[in-house]
Formats: sequence, structure tokens, C-alpha cells
Amino acid sequence: MSTPTFDQLLEAGCHFGHLKRKWNPAMAPYIFMERNGIHIIDLYKTAAKLDEAAAALKNIVKSGKKVLFVATKKQAKQVVADKAQSINMPYVIERWPGGMLTNFPTIRKAVKKMASIDKMSKDGTFDNLSKREKLQITRQRAKLEKNLGSIADLNRLPSALFVIDVCKEHIAVAEANRLGIPVFAMVDTNSDPTNVDFVIPANDDASKSIELILDTVCAAINEGLEERKVEKADSQAAAEQAEEAAPKRERRRVQRKEEATEAPKAEAAE
Repeated sequence: MSTPTFDQLLEAGCHFGHLKRKWNPAMAPYIFMERNGIHIIDLYKTAAKLDEAAAALKNIVKSGKKVLFVATKKQAKQVVADKAQSINMPYVIERWPGGMLTNFPTIRKAVKKMASIDKMSKDGTFDNLSKREKLQITRQRAKLEKNLGSIADLNRLPSALFVIDVCKEHIAVAEANRLGIPVFAMVDTNSDPTNVDFVIPANDDASKSIELILDTVCAAINEGLEERKVEKADSQAAAEQAEEAAPKRERRRVQRKEEATEAPKAEAAE
């Protein structure tokens, strides 16, 4: 897992913050200087914080848990969708469904509804419906797919949230805080980092900056997934070896028992 260099972060424009008048004073520790009325983010801190966040995310997925990516702003939507799909993690890029975490069972019901519509179309139930009913159900399916299709495989609450722009996704952050789910986020100079567990100070408006941070995070998650696979394979091999060894151990035990009973008989015969 390699963290981007200072030059790579600089080239991607990760250092550009917002106008000074829009800043949030809580971001002061991460601001390097002000230039032409714009705050410049300290990229050494960005690199250090990114490294810390990537290592924590790697450990989360290594233990078999899920990370939910959240980014509904235009510049981030497609990048997040592509990266999350590549590592098979759930994501939200349309409107955040209010209560998605705090009222998770209801969201699961909606996802199950989507699955039941799919089942209807496969088992022929769909063919018996009128044209109007078919149209209504098809529209409902399309709406559910748009909003919840990307979290269809999320059977339980995620173990972490990765957010781009905490101002825009404040509802998602608030829900995660309420449930004690750790929040990882790209935080710009106009945002409040106090509700974020792992702050990555960086420009959250430029697609290049977003892409570079996500590349690093997803590479770490992928490493965690690969290590999990290796560990699973090793434990499976060990279990198989133990199974093979069990009959041998049993045979040796029986043999020793027989030898122990034969010895006194031999002595008595002598």
C-alpha cells in the first residue's frame, strides 16, 4: 500500500481549499497558509492522515466487514461508483435515503421488494398482469434500482462510512455518529471535522483530487480483501490437514492400547 507522494497530491490539486471567508475554524490545524484569499491545505498532513485512514480501512475489510461509500455531488458520483464496484463495496451516489442507517430494516424491505419484482418477472407472474400494472411495477423497480441498487448486497449495517464532502452528506454523517459507525472523510476547509473519526484534509471539489484519494483508499481495501482470502485458504488447508491426521492419530492410539494389553499377557505366559 503506497501513499501518494507530495508531488502527486500537489499535481491533483488536493491542496486547494475554499475562500478564506468560507472557512471553518475547526480546520485550522490542517491549513498551511492563505494565498490570494484562498486557504491552502498542508499536504504533509494530508499524506499522513490518508496513510492512517487507509491502514484502518484495510483492517476493517480484512475482518470481513463492509465499507459504505457516500458521494452525491456531481464531481464525485461516477468516480465513487467505479471505484466501489471494482472492490465490490456498497455505495450511495444518488440522494441519501433518510434513515438508511438508523432505520436500516425499512431499507432492507425496499431492497427485498426489488428482489421480489425480479422473481415475478422470472416465474411468469408478470405475464398475467395488465399492461398498466406492468408499467407501474416496472417504474417502481427502476426507481428502487436507482436509489438502492448499489446497496442491494448490504445485508447488515456497514462497519464504516467513507464520505466525500461532509457538508453535503451531513445527514449520513449524523446517522453514522448516532450508531457509533466510524466515519472516514475527505474534509475541505469549509467543513467541520469534529464529527469525523478519520479526517483526510483535501480538496473535495476537484475530480482529480477525489480520484487520487479514492485510488489510495481502494488499493488498501483491496489489499485487505486479498489478505483475508489468503488467511481463509490457509485456515482451510490447516483444517483439512487436521482431518487427515485424525484417523492416523486414532490408529496409533488403538495400536498403543493393544500393545499395552498384549505386554502383560506375554509376561504371564513366560
